[in-house]
Amino acid sequence: MAEENATATGEEQQKPRFVIQKIYTKDVSFESPNSPDIFRDEWRPKLDLQLGNDYKRIDDDNHEVILTVMVTAKVDDKVAFLVEVKQAGIFTLTGYSNEEMGPLLGSYCPNTLFPFVREVVSDLVTKGGFPQLVLAPVNFDAMYLHNKERAQQAAKQAQSEATH
Repeated sequence: MAEENATATGEEQQKPRFVIQKIYTKDVSFESPNSPDIFRDEWRPKLDLQLGNDYKRIDDDNHEVILTVMVTAKVDDKVAFLVEVKQAGIFTLTGYSNEEMGPLLGSYCPNTLFPFVREVVSDLVTKGGFPQLVLAPVNFDAMYLHNKERAQQAAKQAQSEATH
């Protein structure tokens, strides 16, 4: 009986577990350097969207993932607004292999954070006096794979240069 309980406890510890501990806005910045004049121009903005994500290990099982979104809107050559939001989350990840951790931290967690950062960006832009901005969905799986391939190519190039 005691052996069965010990085995069951060991099996429970090995089961993969993903828990969202906390989601929060870590940093926010909104600038409208050309207001109020920008409101008089015809609203035909050119948008530039920059995305990034980073993570750090807090302890054995807990990780902080930070999704950074920066949007710049220009009308002609004038900046209408610049908004930067760092949306973060603390995630508990246990029972995953090292191979599984990469996609979880690089794709799944940012995908979890995206609706929150999207809402913050939309609210800031609207409160800044501009038409609502709703960010389009992002394929974080493709972004993760692209970044992984670039890192592998850079490592190969560095290794090649080191041997020559």
